[in-house]
Amino acid sequence: MQKLAIFGGTGMTGQCVVDHALRKGLKLRLLVRDMKTVPNTFRDKVEIILGDVTDYTKVQEVIQGTNGVVVVLGTRNNLEPTTVLSTGTENIVKAMKEASIQKLSICLSSFLFYDPEKVPTIFEHINKEHKRMLDIVKECDLEWRAVLPPHIADEPSAEFQVLQDKSPGRTISKLDLGKFLIDCLTQEQYIRRVLGIATVKRS
Repeated sequence: MQKLAIFGGTGMTGQCVVDHALRKGLKLRLLVRDMKTVPNTFRDKVEIILGDVTDYTKVQEVIQGTNGVVVVLGTRNNLEPTTVLSTGTENIVKAMKEASIQKLSICLSSFLFYDPEKVPTIFEHINKEHKRMLDIVKECDLEWRAVLPPHIADEPSAEFQVLQDKSPGRTISKLDLGKFLIDCLTQEQYIRRVLGIATVKRS
């Protein structure tokens, strides 16, 4: 991998994704709605396309000429009903197929491991949107990895565990999550897997 497309690279986890990718020497292209959200720490180190993930032509522009895609789309604490994220995911998958790009990692939520009635009511709408995103990814034939973190903590890096089809714990450092979303793209054991990730708690 030499160049990645990042969607959602200015959020808390997204910034960690970008930082880790840059440390690995990767070139990055980000889709950004507002330049004000781009941190000064990497503003001059990445290629930025201004636009929205619901605009298919912009998504195509971001993906063209890259070797892989990381999706860290979020709503910035807005928990109202939305289909923006799933529409964006649909656009990303379609553009990847057109450009013959295979490697995809996408960050969702460990609530998808729960029975829907056990998801806290406040997260009901965003969980339904995450489910739509996961369904879109599962139905495609790309080399996708769906990463479903629990609470994302603003904490230092620590030992973490990854499990298939279940969550190994209650929290994950934003740094470790960002790192894994990049590193899993080259780890073939995770292709077309739904993954739980969490910090290993030492007693």
